[in-house]
Amino acid sequence: MKFYETSKHYTLKKSTYINLRSIAIIGQLITINLIYFIFDFRFNIHLANLIILLGILSNLYLLYINKNTQLLDKIAFLFLLTDILQLSCLIYLSGGISNPFSIFLIIPTIFSSSNLGFKSNLLLVGITIFIIIFLTFFNQPLPYPVNEHFHVDGYYYYSIPISLIVALIFLNYFALTFGKESRIKKEALNKMEEIMSKEHEMLSLGGQAAAAAHSLGTPFSTMKIISSDLLQQFKNNVEIKKDIELLVSQIERCSEILKKLTLNPNIEDDFIDRDLTIVDYINEIIKSFRETSNKEFIINFTQYSNPLYFTKSIEIVYGLRNFIGNANKFSKSKVFINIKSDNDITEIIIEDDGEGYPNDVLRKIGEPYIKSYKSSIKSKSGLGLGIFIGKTLLEKNYANILCRNSQTRGGAEVNIKWNNKDFLKI
Repeated sequence: MKFYETSKHYTLKKSTYINLRSIAIIGQLITINLIYFIFDFRFNIHLANLIILLGILSNLYLLYINKNTQLLDKIAFLFLLTDILQLSCLIYLSGGISNPFSIFLIIPTIFSSSNLGFKSNLLLVGITIFIIIFLTFFNQPLPYPVNEHFHVDGYYYYSIPISLIVALIFLNYFALTFGKESRIKKEALNKMEEIMSKEHEMLSLGGQAAAAAHSLGTPFSTMKIISSDLLQQFKNNVEIKKDIELLVSQIERCSEILKKLTLNPNIEDDFIDRDLTIVDYINEIIKSFRETSNKEFIINFTQYSNPLYFTKSIEIVYGLRNFIGNANKFSKSKVFINIKSDNDITEIIIEDDGEGYPNDVLRKIGEPYIKSYKSSIKSKSGLGLGIFIGKTLLEKNYANILCRNSQTRGGAEVNIKWNNKDFLKI
C-alpha cells in the first residue's frame, strides 16, 4: 500500500462543492433581481443574469457530465477560478469594491486553501488580489435610487481593498496551517489503523496456524507409531531400514514444525487467550526485545496482594511496545521500567540512559511527522509516528501519558497511568 504517496493527491469532493455553488448561485439570483425590481436600484440586469447563467451551466456540467466523485487539484482550481471571475464581473457591474458583497471574493481562496495544493492556492490568492485592486479603480457606479447619490471619502474607500487583501492573506494562512495539520493527523491515523489491521491479521493467522497444527497432531502421531513399528519389523533389511529411518526423521521434523506453529501452548497460547496483569504485559514485550537487543532491561515493580487481571488488548500491547522500543533504541546501555500498582491506579514509568528528548521536539511530543534538528538524534530518529501511535492507542484505552526528560536517569521518560476502574471498560 503506497500510503504516504497516495495521500499527497489533493482532491475536492464534487457533491459538496456543487451544493455550495448552488447556494451561491441562488443567492446571487435573488439578490440582483430583488434590488433591481423591488428596491429600484438601476444597473445592467440582463448582463448580470447572463453572468449568473454561465455559473448555472458550469454547475450542470459538474452535475451531469463530469462523472468523477472527486475533483483533482487542477480541475478544482479551474472551477474555483471561474467562481472568482463570475463574482468579480457581478461586482464590477454593481459598484466595484464599494459593493458590500465584495467580501465574498475571498471565500473561494479560503475554500481552496484547505482542499487544494499550495501552488494552486497561491495562484488563486494572487489572482484574487489582482481582481480586488482592479475593481478598486475600474467599475460601474454603485446602483442607487434615482433621487439619491452614494459617495464615500477617499480614505474610507481605499481602506476597503486594503482590509480585504489583509483578511485574504490572514485567513488563507490560518486555513493552510490548520489544513496541513489536519491532513498530517489524518495520514498518521490512517497509518495507525493500517498497522493495527496487520496486527489483528497476524493474530488471526497465528490462531489459524495453531488450529491447523492441533488438527494435524493426531495423524502425525499415528504415522510416528506406525513408522516405529515398521522400523522394528525391518531392522534386519538394510535398504528398507534406511528408507524407514528417513521417514521417521521427517515425521520428527514435521512434529517440531508443528510445535513452533502452536507457539508453545503452555506459554504463548496462554498469553493470547488468558487475562493478564500489567506485569505480564511488560514481561512478554521485554522478552521479545531481549532476543535482538544487547541493552539491559531493569524492571522494578511492587506485587500487591490482589493483582488486577484484564483481557489482552492488541492496542495496549502495541502501544507499550512502541514506547519500550523507543527507550531501547535511544538508550546507551540500560532501560529502566518501574511498575507501580495499588487498588486505585496502575502506573508504568519507562526511562532510558540516553540523551533524552531534544528541546525542539519535546514541546511537540505526540504529534506525527516531527524530526529533531539535533544531528546526533536526527541520524537515528524517525518521524515521530511511533510515539504518536503509541500515545493514541493507549489514550484510546483510558491511559494518561506524560513524556518528559528524566531527572534521575538523564534520558527520556514516559509516564503511563491508568485508573484501575477504567481497565474494566477495556
